[in-house]
Amino acid sequence: MEDRNALIRHIEELSMNAWPAHRTTLLDGWVLRFSDGYTRRANCVNPLYIGARRDSGDASVDRCEALYASVGQDVVFKMTDASPTGLDTLLEARGYSFEAETSLQRCKLAGDDLSKQPAQNFAIRLDSWPSDAWMEAFTTMASVDARNRSSLNRILAGIVVPDVAFAAAQVEDEIIAVGLGVAERGYVGLFDIATAPSWRRRGAGTAIVRALMAWGRSCGAESAYLQVMRNNLPASALYAWLGFSEEYRYWYRVRPPGAMSRMG
Repeated sequence: MEDRNALIRHIEELSMNAWPAHRTTLLDGWVLRFSDGYTRRANCVNPLYIGARRDSGDASVDRCEALYASVGQDVVFKMTDASPTGLDTLLEARGYSFEAETSLQRCKLAGDDLSKQPAQNFAIRLDSWPSDAWMEAFTTMASVDARNRSSLNRILAGIVVPDVAFAAAQVEDEIIAVGLGVAERGYVGLFDIATAPSWRRRGAGTAIVRALMAWGRSCGAESAYLQVMRNNLPASALYAWLGFSEEYRYWYRVRPPGAMSRMG
């Protein structure tokens, strides 16, 4: 169990580095992330480590609630099986809802020659920085509200891991699919794979994933990981076909706005 928990914590560290928050505060082993509310993963408490405190956890949750309230944000906890024992039950008792169960999936990169792309009528481009065209394509395909675009820019600009690839599938000058790869410590994380509606189910997203996996391997990665919502069956089927399988699950505990900090 400890080895599995260590693996979960390792991949969670990598994913936080790959999608950095604007601001981060540490609280006795818990990582509190703040990014003006854009994306849950950049605006949540990740109780990644077991700290030195030995209280019931209520005092730490109180502190989290106060800090998020001070910046006008809802309190969100990102939970895994490696989270401190009893915390999920405590949050449920305090009225936190269970939301957005997600599968963290992993694939070994050894074996298939990932450089051999399937037949396609588009090109894949990889850049170390998001071009204006990449940003415009991603925000359109992912329906990012205009008010959140500056938050997205800050997150991407905050990536300090040196091996980063912004992938784009193009037909002539049109970008039809995009994705982000971040390679660190033997892994390549795949994020924000998005395809233009008129090009879905035509291989563009698959080509993006395969290109980022091949790029990750060229950076020394031995495994790829990605995150997919448990209710996204088409994406899960695609990733299974590409060789991914579930490593662990995570979910969010969300305190409804205006809820009392203690229930009962």
